[in-house]
Formats: sequence, structure tokens, C-alpha cells
Amino acid sequence: MTSKLHLSVDGRCRPPSLVVTPGQRADCTQFKPVLEKIRVPRPRQGRPRRKADSLAADKAYSNGPCRHCLRRRGIRHTIPEKTNSRASRLRKGSRGGRPPGFDEERYNKRNTVERTINRLKQSRAVATRYDKRGYVFLGTVTAASLAIWLRS
Repeated sequence: MTSKLHLSVDGRCRPPSLVVTPGQRADCTQFKPVLEKIRVPRPRQGRPRRKADSLAADKAYSNGPCRHCLRRRGIRHTIPEKTNSRASRLRKGSRGGRPPGFDEERYNKRNTVERTINRLKQSRAVATRYDKRGYVFLGTVTAASLAIWLRS
């Protein structure tokens, strides 16, 4: 009966991609669709840019497939390691591998995602979610994000 909003955010708190899913869907399953929807137009001619310079995500995206996808696309990332995966890695000893790199300074900039969600929820229709259908809610969130883009 609920829904989740998955989004990516640039450094100026503007959402370039949005995905709405049912509330019971795991966050990490929507990682690739959100990344694939990113399109940043170039100032002059040319295809839009589809690759981020760097990414900071929370522990929900701390799994092998997400990290592999980022490495394959050449995107620097800062994702904290889950405590249970850390314990599992340490239990394996030398076979567990190295710990993933983590840059606290870059991770602190992840608050832009939380600020963007707060800016989206300033729109009453997004905050209360009276829409019954997911595609209608996606349209409402898209309109709110367009307002954010136009104000910046």
C-alpha cells in the first residue's frame, strides 16, 4: 500500500533521475535503473552525459552487484560497508579480501539527497501522496522536481 521514491541527485540538489516502486521492493534492486535514467545535457552539441563523476550511497547499496556495476562503469564511489558483511569478511581471514575504500569527507556530501527529498516534500501533493496509481505519483514527483530545476 506504500511506495518508494528512488532518485539520484547532483551536487546542487537537483534530481536528474526518478523511479517509483512499491514499498516492499528493496532499494538495491533499483540501483541500475536509477543510474541508467541519468541524462545530463551538454552545453553545446552532442549526446547527453550518462555517467556520474562520483557517487555516495547509503548502506542499502553496499553489496557486490552494486559495487561491481560502479567499477564496470568507472564511477568512483563511497558506500559504507554493512556490519554483517564486514564480520563475514573478517571471519574469512585472508580469503575475505580487502575492505572497500571509504572517504568520510565525500560521504558527508550525501546529505544533498536528504535535502532534495525535503525540497520535494515541500510540494503538498508529494508529501501527502493522494495519488492512487504509481505512474500518476511519478508525474507529480516529476513536476515537483521540474520546479526545483527551474528555481536553481
